Amino acid sequence: MRKTKMFNEEYVTINGVEHYLLHYKTKKEAPVLIFIHGGPGQSEAMIAYIVEEYTSRNYNIVYYDQRGAGKTYLKNKKARPDTEILKEDLLGIVLYVKKAYQNEKVGLIGHSWGSVLGSMFALEHPEHTLCYIGCGQVIDLMENERVGYNKLKDAIEKSGNKKDRKKLERIGEYPVATFDAATYRKMGKIRGLQGKYHLAAKFDKNMIRMFRKSPIMGMADIFPFIASMVVNMQVMKELMSFDLKSKGVEYQVPVYYVLGENDQQTPIEISIAYFNEIEAPDKKLYLIKNAGHVAMIDNLNDYRAAICEIVDCL
Repeated sequence: MRKTKMFNEEYVTINGVEHYLLHYKTKKEAPVLIFIHGGPGQSEAMIAYIVEEYTSRNYNIVYYDQRGAGKTYLKNKKARPDTEILKEDLLGIVLYVKKAYQNEKVGLIGHSWGSVLGSMFALEHPEHTLCYIGCGQVIDLMENERVGYNKLKDAIEKSGNKKDRKKLERIGEYPVATFDAATYRKMGKIRGLQGKYHLAAKFDKNMIRMFRKSPIMGMADIFPFIASMVVNMQVMKELMSFDLKSKGVEYQVPVYYVLGENDQQTPIEISIAYFNEIEAPDKKLYLIKNAGHVAMIDNLNDYRAAICEIVDCL
C-alpha cells in the first residue's frame, strides 16, 4: 500500500480478482461514499485528485477500478466482466468498505455506466446503502442514443458543416438493436462528433493533461483504456438493452441526481423524467450549470457544493 497525505491505495481481493481501491479520507466519523466509474471499462480514479483534494470535503470517498478496467485490469488481464459479476464485485467492495470504515451503510455515486450499477445496487441492497447519487444517469441506453443522435444531426445541420454531415451519413443507421464490434466503432464516431458539438464528453488535450498530472498515473495505465472496448464487449451488449424503468421507481434509500444541464450523452430530459417518478425517503435534483456529461470536471465548484450539501442531509 502506498500512502501520501491526501490519499492511499490498496488492492483487495473480491471474488478472486484483485481490485484497486483509492481512498480519500477526511474525519473518521464522516460518511463514506463509493465512486462507481463509467465506461464500461473507463477508470476515473486518475482524475480523483482534481475532484477530491479540497479542505471543506465533509465525506470520505473510495474510488475503485472495476473488473476489466484500470489498475484492476492490469492485475487480472484474463478476468472478463459481465453485468452480473460486476454487481457481485460491487457488493464485495461495499462490504469491505463498510468493515474498513466501521460504517453500517455507505453512499454510492454512480457516473455514466456506473449509474447503472449504482441504481441497481440501491434498489436491490438498501440494507447496505446510505444514499444513491446519480451523475450522467443512464435510464434507457437505446433511448439515450436515439435522442442524442437526433440532437447531433440537428446541430450539424444548423452549423452547415458539410464534412460533418457526410461523416454522419457514412456512419449509417444508428442506433441499431444488435451490438457487435462494428456497432461499438459507430458509437465511437458518434461520440467524437458529439464532443465536437459539445453534446458529449470530449477526450481532448485538457483531459490528457489531467491524466498526465495524476499522482497515480503511469505509462502502464494507458493500456487499459485502449483495451477496454474488447475487454468489456459483453457488458456493452447487456447495456444496450438496459432500461432502468423496468427495475421500478420505488427506492428505500434517499436518491439524488447531480446532472450537467448540457448533458446530451445521457440526455437530461430522460433522466429527469425518470427522477420525477421516483419514490424515495428523500430525493433532490441538482442541475450543474455550464456542465455536460462529466459535471465534476466541467463545473468542479458546483459539483462539490452539491455533493457536500447531500452529505449534510444524511
